[in-house]
Amino acid sequence: MLSRVAERIYWTSRYLQRVESSARLVNVYTNLLMDLPKDINISWFNLVTLNNAEDEYETRYKIKDERNVVKFILADDTNPSSLLVSLSMVRENLRTTRDVMPENAWELINELTAFANQSIKDGGLNRGKRHEFLTQVINQCQLMQGYIASTLSHDEVWDMWCIGRHLECADMTTRILDAGANLLLAQDYKEKSHVPLVVWGNVLRSSGADHAYRRNVAASVKGTKVANFLIADPHFPRSVHYCINSMEDAVKRLPKGRKIMSLIQSLGITKESPEIINELDYQLSNYCNDLQLKLDQLHNIFTLNWFSVK
Repeated sequence: MLSRVAERIYWTSRYLQRVESSARLVNVYTNLLMDLPKDINISWFNLVTLNNAEDEYETRYKIKDERNVVKFILADDTNPSSLLVSLSMVRENLRTTRDVMPENAWELINELTAFANQSIKDGGLNRGKRHEFLTQVINQCQLMQGYIASTLSHDEVWDMWCIGRHLECADMTTRILDAGANLLLAQDYKEKSHVPLVVWGNVLRSSGADHAYRRNVAASVKGTKVANFLIADPHFPRSVHYCINSMEDAVKRLPKGRKIMSLIQSLGITKESPEIINELDYQLSNYCNDLQLKLDQLHNIFTLNWFSVK
């Protein structure tokens, strides 16, 4: 497989996962608006901060309110990580790799892109229609992932697809956790003991982890337990630990696998994660930020060893 083809497969997978993750992240904040007491103010700008996009946002918008943040994350064509831009990148990368990807993947991404653009024109960003729009986007992304998993030969193309998907998924899991931690840090809820339960419950639902959490942890929803589950559980497909292990399995089967494995291990992200302390402590947020930096280093390792070949 040519390095440029491998890179496009990798980014196709990452962008498709980013579309789903962006929809999940906005959905969790929208649901929190419905579930939390009205006197608790949610800072929507946290979503911009979590995606390290403050500079891009501030060049376009002066007001840091829900309307502008939702538009920026979902529909702004100047934001390189927005949902619509990510969809266009999936479509473009699939267009140039149609000889190695299942044929119907091209049809599915065209349908999803058309649906997203039309839904946004029809008011899908408004709070009343947002949940239905984002849920449909998530479902369509999962449909496409399932189709590719069941029809693409599990060879080096599949391995590259898995690496991109799991890296993006691990990154977004840390950002969703960070969103919950930061929201609680910004609130004084001593007289509202149910607030953490609402926040962490929505964090689990935004990751599709509520059923798996209750089945495996068998405990009430607490920040420390939710954080440990989403970071360290070896079986849940969206946990950081599972994603890293899955990437390692794929790396071992590809060229330069041994060299890249040693570089991955040097980052220290394959070790058992420590117990995450109280959800109100900055250590959870700092831990997530550190993981994000290491995942970015992991991307750089892949780029230098596989995609920079002339």
